[in-house]
Amino acid sequence: MTSTIASTRVVSHNPANPADQVADVPSTGTWRTVEATDRARDAHRSWYASGAAARSQALGAAAYAIEQAGAELADLAVREVGKPLAEARGEVARTVAILRYFAQLPYDATGSVHETASGPGLLLTRRRPYGVAGLITPWNFPFAIPVWKAAPALAAGNAVVLKPAPEATACAIRLTELLQQALPEGVFTLIPGGAPEGNALTSAADVISFTGSTVTGGAVVRNATARGIPVQAEMGGLNAALVLPDADPQRAAAHIAAAIAGYAGQKCTATSRVIAVGAALAPLRDALADALRAIPAADPSDPATVCGPVISEAARRKVLDASSDVALLAGGKPAHDEGWYVAPTLVEQVPSGHQLLREEIFGPVAVLLHATDLDQAVRMANAVPHGLVTSVHTRDLDTALHGLDALDTGMIRINAPSSGVDFHLPFGGTKSSSHGPREQGRSALDFYTSTRTYSLHRATDRAT
Repeated sequence: MTSTIASTRVVSHNPANPADQVADVPSTGTWRTVEATDRARDAHRSWYASGAAARSQALGAAAYAIEQAGAELADLAVREVGKPLAEARGEVARTVAILRYFAQLPYDATGSVHETASGPGLLLTRRRPYGVAGLITPWNFPFAIPVWKAAPALAAGNAVVLKPAPEATACAIRLTELLQQALPEGVFTLIPGGAPEGNALTSAADVISFTGSTVTGGAVVRNATARGIPVQAEMGGLNAALVLPDADPQRAAAHIAAAIAGYAGQKCTATSRVIAVGAALAPLRDALADALRAIPAADPSDPATVCGPVISEAARRKVLDASSDVALLAGGKPAHDEGWYVAPTLVEQVPSGHQLLREEIFGPVAVLLHATDLDQAVRMANAVPHGLVTSVHTRDLDTALHGLDALDTGMIRINAPSSGVDFHLPFGGTKSSSHGPREQGRSALDFYTSTRTYSLHRATDRAT
């Protein structure tokens, strides 16, 4: 494990060098989590009352603070969560862009005006913040995910309490310091810890946003739903890439290899299954195996690295065990003596019901499958519990626009890696990938606010 919670402390380690301890801080505890949420609720009232200009200015200042600390933050993500340096720099840049995008949204209309069905008067709708947004976030995007949840919550006038994954504790601490420089006191609060703190936050906040495992997300949803509070949960994927016979096999292989091996496959949008349609199988098999063999598992601090270590020894063992009893086309072995590295892996001849076809491994491993036609490929893509994103590789515009209507995923990416997110558009999936409203873009404002309807009528009849 890269982190532990023992004797009320949270400890994280460098996955490229496990002897390097990155964070060692006290965990917050259950009661202090509840108390922090109560204080945040008090801060929310003045934050919301401060108005659109004040909230916009503060979010803009937060973006500037993070931009100025960009090199430091990227290096910290490399060290604590093993993110390759180029990706870490990209994540920091995206974090800044997210804050700047949401810094404009306090000026958005917060409602609408309607005519009554009959008679004089007006009907108004108005969005209002809930109070305290409790955010439970994963380690793999230690800056972007907390901010893409926090920024719309703050723009709408909520206060935020963040419970990060223990593996990303140092990143969360530094992010909090920078945000707190720009925001009023009490508006953004960090609670380091693990499951006890997450449970306490779910029991105390007014709206909950979660990203993480399916098992934990299900528990969060049940607890929040029992309280009757809004909850959204993003819980991973078992994403497919469909390659049609008309696709360029080299180009498709390059995109898919990036989505399998990038950041050691530790993205909910990573590609786990590759479905070659018809005659696409043979050329794609060779091209994809070659592409993955050309991506070494390497030092994440090297700007050229694409695939760094996985987050823990347990994560590496899971990849190796899952690929140990099937036909290997590439990888399937540890890399380096020090650190939790595993070579990007491609397998085939996987029997129905195998772990790789039903469970998100969260590592640089994918299964190559074959479908006789597009209809069968779509059925195969849908035949898993998750439904986050599908990438499709084809030159056929009709297929791209109409042939994929039966895909049961929240996102479809045409001629691009599955691992990509546009922060100004809704993000989310189907089935066990997601619960509740979409994240990101203007959709996020709807989640972090409730709509109130007003009926306005004259106090007295007009004199005749």
